[in-house]
Amino acid sequence: MNFNNLFKLAKEKGIEDLQVYFSESTNFEIEVFKGELDKYQISDSASLKVKGIYDGKMGTVSTEKINEKEFEFLINSVIASAKEITSEDEVFIYEGDKKYKEVTGLFNNSIEEISAKQKIADTEKLEKIALDLDDRVKFVQAFFGQGKTNVRIENSKGLKLEKLVNSGILGVYVITNNGEDQRTAFEYVQSNDYADFDLNDIAKKAVDKGVSLLGAKSIPSGQYEILLKNLASASLFAPHVTMFSAESVQKDVSLLKGKLNEKIGSEHITLVDDPFKKKSSKSGSFDDEGVATRYKKMVDKGELKTFLHNLKTAKKANTKSTGNGALDGIKPSNFYFKSGSLEFDDAVKSMTKGLIITDLAGTHAGCNPVSGDFSLQASGFLVEDGKIIKPVSLITIAGNYLDLLKNVTGVCNDLRFNFGFIGSPSLKIKSLQVSGD
Repeated sequence: MNFNNLFKLAKEKGIEDLQVYFSESTNFEIEVFKGELDKYQISDSASLKVKGIYDGKMGTVSTEKINEKEFEFLINSVIASAKEITSEDEVFIYEGDKKYKEVTGLFNNSIEEISAKQKIADTEKLEKIALDLDDRVKFVQAFFGQGKTNVRIENSKGLKLEKLVNSGILGVYVITNNGEDQRTAFEYVQSNDYADFDLNDIAKKAVDKGVSLLGAKSIPSGQYEILLKNLASASLFAPHVTMFSAESVQKDVSLLKGKLNEKIGSEHITLVDDPFKKKSSKSGSFDDEGVATRYKKMVDKGELKTFLHNLKTAKKANTKSTGNGALDGIKPSNFYFKSGSLEFDDAVKSMTKGLIITDLAGTHAGCNPVSGDFSLQASGFLVEDGKIIKPVSLITIAGNYLDLLKNVTGVCNDLRFNFGFIGSPSLKIKSLQVSGD
């Protein structure tokens, strides 16, 4: 799509500066159930956001109808939007940075070159492998998804940026039943390299998890040492990400306000925002505002070093954007706690009386990102004298997220990411309140 005529029209109508954000995506989804292809879907989408300065105000418009016939409507809409703005905040279009890092691994042809037929066959095979691993596996649904996105940013100050990313996910849901109890489990791999999808490994991890939880029961309430498994830790972290946003801080809805350069976690905690991570669709050399991205330690050995900024919050704080501008505010890229050196098995062996928490339910409803308080249903395993005794369910863990970070006594070397590329290794925590029997 050529936007030269859009910029020309904007200038003719008195718009001082104009910027376009154009995104187009293709997505492919497969689901397999009972050896049959249950879902096969290919979808395309495109969107365009235009923002421009008219009479000192920033007007914006978004559309999915993208052709030159719409250009005049778009420009008129930007002007109309600007006329409705009453804020006296200074507005500007970013001219761009002198240098943008070359980020490799954002797009991988390997996943594009594998035929749809082969992807279907592999997904069907994944389902069969999981079913055949254990007689207690009663239900399996395997799935594969793949997406490709192209993003372009152009403005009247000469900025032209573009990136192409792709990613895939292969996974399986299982239900296990031993005649007395039934459990669900889920396992997946995200990557844009098809060679990373190990069918046997994915199936085995899902089945092992589902089988190991059979017979899980509650335990007495009390304080327990906790080993928070990597994906459970990532799911607990996800709703608390907003506390690191400068927008939340400036609106006084972050408990981190006023805590820069203070300890907010134990010395074992280092949190990074990494826009250069390979094989991630969240990576890239620029953010949605055209600002160059950079790797940064948000928390270094427990000490809060910075917040996530876009252009607006950075100007208000008299600092520079951290390259985390989003179309709707601020967002991290690949946001994760760095791995430690502790082996998971060694962490288990070091526990006298504790719980391995493998799953948390209702993290968005049960977490308050403003106060940091959480109360969540959980399941996992009871550990006594360094040995896993039995599976546990029907319990609730409660606490405050900053207190949890301060009580981390060890970090494992098993970093994993959720679907939104929020990541964590397993965290060993001094104690949490557990409600059970």
